[in-house]
Amino acid sequence: MINTKIAIIGLGYVGLPLAVEFGKFFETVGFDINLSRIKELIKGEDSTLEVESVDFLLSKKLSFTNDINAIKSCNFFIITVPTPVDENYIPNLGPIKQASKAVARLLKRDDVVIYESTVYPGATEEICVPILEKFSGMKFNTDFYCGYSPERINPGDKNHRLTTIKKITSGSTLQASDIVDKLYQTIITAGTHKAESIKVAEAAKVIENTQRDVNIALINELAMIFNKLDIDTEAVLEAAGTKWNFLPFRPGIVGGHCIGVDPYYLTFKALQVGYNPEMILSGRRLNNSIGPYIVKQVKLLMANKGIDIIKANILIMGLAFKENCPDIRNTRVVDLITEFKKSNCNVDVYDPWVDKIEAYKEYGIKLLDEVNSNKYDSIVLAVAHDEFKQISLEKIQSFGKNIYVLYDVKYLFKKNETDGRL
Repeated sequence: MINTKIAIIGLGYVGLPLAVEFGKFFETVGFDINLSRIKELIKGEDSTLEVESVDFLLSKKLSFTNDINAIKSCNFFIITVPTPVDENYIPNLGPIKQASKAVARLLKRDDVVIYESTVYPGATEEICVPILEKFSGMKFNTDFYCGYSPERINPGDKNHRLTTIKKITSGSTLQASDIVDKLYQTIITAGTHKAESIKVAEAAKVIENTQRDVNIALINELAMIFNKLDIDTEAVLEAAGTKWNFLPFRPGIVGGHCIGVDPYYLTFKALQVGYNPEMILSGRRLNNSIGPYIVKQVKLLMANKGIDIIKANILIMGLAFKENCPDIRNTRVVDLITEFKKSNCNVDVYDPWVDKIEAYKEYGIKLLDEVNSNKYDSIVLAVAHDEFKQISLEKIQSFGKNIYVLYDVKYLFKKNETDGRL
């Protein structure tokens, strides 16, 4: 593609891998408002651990900046900013609106703006396009064009990378759709799927994580039922999994910026058009209740052993929202901490993957440098980091007092090696 110059707006878990890959083929400028992030990237460092130093070296056409004017000469603008929800689970489109406004002021004739951020169906054309038109003074699909290609980054997953995951593409016109698809084909070795419209692409993205959320909610509910029946959930899932079409979901704490957030975008839009999405919202409520449920189970186990919950020392192993990843956005492990503190417990958290400064800044949590022996009344294995899998059972047992509870959320150990499992 001749004279292609790409701007990536937002250099987090999604934007940086994109910038690095495009920088191998096209002149690419990565923009982020966070100056400290820009400084680390210029040094070839990535605190998200999604990109290796060697990848920066291979991207010879890539530069980074926090100066919005430095991307003025680009003709493709790819927006990858976060799309969170607020405390009431209402979509917060503030970041994507601000990014659209900033890009609009730079638009030139025939430029293409591509969104990768997860939104509800219709948001690109209903929310973002009017902003682009207003602040550029240009006409949509006459002077400039849009595309939507939803991100499918899986933080911490070293097997499924940006280039090896099939990419959905779409455009605001047939020609724009072809241009967007051709652009991504340059870097996506797994190929692309050209959706028939931006709305279809938006809907496809939002249901990917909604489907996972509902399935995990079902397994979480089954785990609660089996606990009442004194049946081991893992044993049931292993038995049922011998059937070829049984889906291999596992119970767990559901957080992160995708599965724990995306369903609310779909339900928000559904309610807007007069449909009450009962199953999706029920699944969300159930998954949000898992943290308090786990704490209740741990407290029962402690009571059965005669351990006083008041002022008890609790160790939670893991803070990241998933294994082998430093990402703590919307981690629901904090629900465990909150619930234990309601019972006046002393809660320590250990996670070798998570940046201590970020944990304190985001949640006020002071992460341990190391775990002391013979200190804890209860130990909760909350995240399945490889480091935790490699620690022997005896070593973890040594963290507890003479009488303590070991609760295994992630099935790191066998049933008879723990006091309780989800």
